[in-house]
Amino acid sequence: MNLNRRSLLKLSAAGAALSLTGLPALAAIDELVIAYNVTLPSWDPTVGPSAVNPTIQGIYQSVFDQYILQQPDLSPAPGLLTEWGWNDDRTQVWMTVREGVKWHDGSDFTAEDVAWSLARVANPDTGSPIQFVWGTLKNHRVEGNKVIADVAQFDPTIFKWMYFLTGYVLPKAYYEKVGAEGFEAAPIGTGPYMVEKFERNAYVRLKANEAYWGGAPEFKTVTIKFVTDSAARVAEVESGNAHVTLEMPYEEYDRLKNGPLAGVATPVSDIGMIFLNDIDVMLDPNVRKAAALAIDKQTIIDRLLSGYGVAIDTLQTPEYEAYDPSIKVGYDPEKAKELLGASGYSPENPVKFKIQTTKGFKPKDYEMVQAIVGLWRKVGIEAEIEVYEIAKHYELRAADQLAPAAFYNWGNSVGDPTTSTGFAMFGPSPHSVWDGADLIEKIAPLWGEADEAKRIAGWKEVDRYIAENALVIPLLQYVQPILHAPGVKVVPHASGALLPHLMTRG
Repeated sequence: MNLNRRSLLKLSAAGAALSLTGLPALAAIDELVIAYNVTLPSWDPTVGPSAVNPTIQGIYQSVFDQYILQQPDLSPAPGLLTEWGWNDDRTQVWMTVREGVKWHDGSDFTAEDVAWSLARVANPDTGSPIQFVWGTLKNHRVEGNKVIADVAQFDPTIFKWMYFLTGYVLPKAYYEKVGAEGFEAAPIGTGPYMVEKFERNAYVRLKANEAYWGGAPEFKTVTIKFVTDSAARVAEVESGNAHVTLEMPYEEYDRLKNGPLAGVATPVSDIGMIFLNDIDVMLDPNVRKAAALAIDKQTIIDRLLSGYGVAIDTLQTPEYEAYDPSIKVGYDPEKAKELLGASGYSPENPVKFKIQTTKGFKPKDYEMVQAIVGLWRKVGIEAEIEVYEIAKHYELRAADQLAPAAFYNWGNSVGDPTTSTGFAMFGPSPHSVWDGADLIEKIAPLWGEADEAKRIAGWKEVDRYIAENALVIPLLQYVQPILHAPGVKVVPHASGALLPHLMTRG
């Protein structure tokens, strides 16, 4: 083969083009591909265990709109509701409904859809896991482009839930026509994307809603692959098979973010924690307190998470309204040994229980639990690790059948103490596994406290009581790593939701 200067130039150009196509080049992106860290079990964002999985919300928000829009900094903004509030004596709520919005089938979105959606999830027979929130409103009715509802029980957070879990508006006429099964087979919303194809446990392909009231998204087709293994997600973006992914080991994030890929890592509203179930040995306060004191949170963050994380001792992060920096648990293995000794345990005669965890759902989740189990072993705790999928966690938690200890990622994107400490620790909540009467009595009056200063102070007192009695073990506030092709601009959302309609060409 004879090579002259022109041939070499052609080969160089071809090689450069090939190197660019090894990773997703923006000019070539007809279809944005995202490697996602969970699968989607259900298309109804208002009922069943999936509705309270914070990680799925990014998919739901791509197809459905919430009553109120939540911006990337977590602040509320007009969405399908343009205004909202209480009447003077707080016996009613009122909502002004946005006009000119279309459902994905081309039909008109109306105030009837809002009233029906609210009444549906307030009905205990519907199966909403947050029915006890939505049930605080009753007698939903339409007056022009306004929806009015009576307050059955005052809830100071009701409007916050309208941009939180299960706070989605569904199409009344379409849903009543096709039923639950028909909606699952062909869901429609008013959101920025429409469902084009869905392969369960594999992927969903979305098509841009060109008539979206908030403006058509830039990428006209988006495929979200369900890739639950973190190493596989890294391989997806590194090979160019996907343009964006999230929740990978931080060493992989650091390796790739300033090389062939770009990256963004920001604190989000998620908390890594260990649920303690009030069964078996966890009924012994010495065991619980020792388990908390034996964990060196900062070292785990530094060594396993490359420093990406904020150690915490309550279920409030520094951004939350009820955060109290004076509540500290600390790392004290000698005190842990002393407490265990008082209950007859030691490294030679350890207390034994099971701890459950996901593996790859969050960065280094399994490895963190391994490290914690190692620290526990030094003080006299022998814990057996059981690995399960996140869906199994929800199933067991809803049935109050978690192991004595269970690692979990708690999302609280509205930053209110009711949606962190409240639902995680209030016995009657379907999201709690701690059923102590003393804690129930402390929390119960706060649900309807109208005095905001008194309400927040009350939650701080509850957090202190929980920390002092080790009823849960908070570990850290997460920093979410996102890797993406250099030509894709990703806007991180502090809720942790990865939203394709916020992505643009760089």
